[in-house]
Amino acid sequence: MQNFLKASGTSRRTPAAGHQTSSPLASAAVTAAVVAVLVGGTIAARRRGYSGLGGNTVVRCRQGHIFTTIWIPGASLKAVRLGWARLQRCPVGKHWSLVTPVKDSDLTDEERRMAAQNHDVWIP
Repeated sequence: MQNFLKASGTSRRTPAAGHQTSSPLASAAVTAAVVAVLVGGTIAARRRGYSGLGGNTVVRCRQGHIFTTIWIPGASLKAVRLGWARLQRCPVGKHWSLVTPVKDSDLTDEERRMAAQNHDVWIP
């Protein structure tokens, strides 16, 4: 590989000892932007009627089962995030399914009661 680099007139550049490839300021800016997007998304979703986002949230699996889970935007310990949906175990039907949050206004009193009685595992 070095012979190729010498023949082509290019050289490898490596950061000098103790030199960082990105500045701490750039890293902090990226972190702040990610946090701002997640917080903004949570606030927007709550305003649209998804009151549990950022904590205990009522969700519905693809088979229609209703249960409560911890839903923190940008984080997931017990599910695979797939955009707005998550692949997660349904504690009601005891199966794996895509689950999505349910708006408070879309729930009947019976569904709220069932969701409160059926909570998935707290820890993965």
